Amino acid sequence: MTFNTLDLVVIILFFSSMIIIGVISYFKSKNSEDYFVAGGKLPWWLAGISHHVSGHSGAVFVAYAAVAYTHGFTMYMWWAFPVAIVVITTAKIFPVYWVRLRKELLIQSPLEYLHVRYNVLTQQIIAWSGVLLKIFDVGAKWAAIGILLNVVAGVPMTPGILVSGVVTLIYVTFGGLWGVIITDLIQFIVQILGGIVMFVLVVKQLGGVGSVTRMWSRLPPGHSDLFNDPYTAGFVGVMFFVYFLSYNGGIWSLATRYISSPNEKEASKAAQLSGILYLVWPLILFFPMWAAPIILPNLENPSESYGWLMVKILPQGMIGLVIASLFAATMGMTSSDVNTIAAVITRDILPVVSDKFRNDKHSLRTARITTFIFTLATLAIALNYERFGGVLGLIVNWFAALLGPTALPLLLGLLPVFKSCGPKAAISSIIGGVITFVITKDMHVSSLALEVGLPTIVSAIVFIGLGLTAETVPVKVKNLIVALKQRA
Repeated sequence: MTFNTLDLVVIILFFSSMIIIGVISYFKSKNSEDYFVAGGKLPWWLAGISHHVSGHSGAVFVAYAAVAYTHGFTMYMWWAFPVAIVVITTAKIFPVYWVRLRKELLIQSPLEYLHVRYNVLTQQIIAWSGVLLKIFDVGAKWAAIGILLNVVAGVPMTPGILVSGVVTLIYVTFGGLWGVIITDLIQFIVQILGGIVMFVLVVKQLGGVGSVTRMWSRLPPGHSDLFNDPYTAGFVGVMFFVYFLSYNGGIWSLATRYISSPNEKEASKAAQLSGILYLVWPLILFFPMWAAPIILPNLENPSESYGWLMVKILPQGMIGLVIASLFAATMGMTSSDVNTIAAVITRDILPVVSDKFRNDKHSLRTARITTFIFTLATLAIALNYERFGGVLGLIVNWFAALLGPTALPLLLGLLPVFKSCGPKAAISSIIGGVITFVITKDMHVSSLALEVGLPTIVSAIVFIGLGLTAETVPVKVKNLIVALKQRA
């Protein structure tokens, strides 16, 4: 299939708006604080929308669409629903602590507090491992959009990846967090429009509004079940824990949305808004994916189901809008990741690597250079995604399995109950989780829940266990915990 003129106009307008916003936002960043945390002035509704948009990508329409095609409703139960519950129930805990950290320690990166909470070595281990992990994760997101473009428009993988990557590279490098946030809002609107168009046309294709409920009886057995093996209740339980860590700040870009809020109340409201969006919007977004086995039976490659669905039901002129919405989903998440990773490299890694970065008079220039180089690295991974187990392999097997060990000390270190867990517990938990991942990677593990969750489970046991054996809590840690608890 090829785009007609209207499709091309829509896509060109979308990309042009992203670049224009990036250039305009260039003038809002006067220093690294503006560039990385929007000067701590991010309104709750913008932060909430950005938190939501930054929490998923075009991979939803590839890897997750494949699961929806083969296993049905359980896709919602192990992704959107747990994320919503986790974000809503912790809205007055972690968002509050992240804001207080910015006010107490003047942090611009989620990892900056770690040298006080643990030590510099712990901070560097988490920083380096997290940056390397994110190169693969963001690379998977670029690959996902490349696959969709290839199916829908016959665009070769390489140009498809490079187009979205280069446009993101421009507006993130120029605009910093303000550029990311404003484009997130535009991308959210585009994604909503594209998703509603797909939903309405699929419902019409199935026979009208009544098909929303009648459809399930026409799907293969198990597709209406809450849990469909291997996505069992145990697997969902593991994902709850993974999402507890990741969506509260283990995914560093999501922590940045809270850090950038002006006060605790605004940060909590942002979390609540994001959680509500996760609870409701995926029910509309996923519906075409759940219906795909009826409209497109016996697909050889389920990861292409959403792409072929677009080809099947979208009239000429609407393909451009939905393609733009897929770009929006991917670019919202990847640009947020790139901006925050650049903050970690600039604020946490470079000052330790070289003294000249400790009081960098050109911190804004350094931030932009770091952003540029990191984005190029993610695009290199995207162009070689098949070597790492495909998109789902990168996102679930690599990212979900390894995120826990690196996120656990970061998140639990904020909670007073774990104040006795020091550097030894943090570093040992990371090493234990990574070793568990390496050992189980080439083993046949019968349970997907164990395969994905075991590294995080081992990390948690080691972290808590060694914390219990600690005899004293350093004064600096006591002071930090007290400051975070008592601040009004």
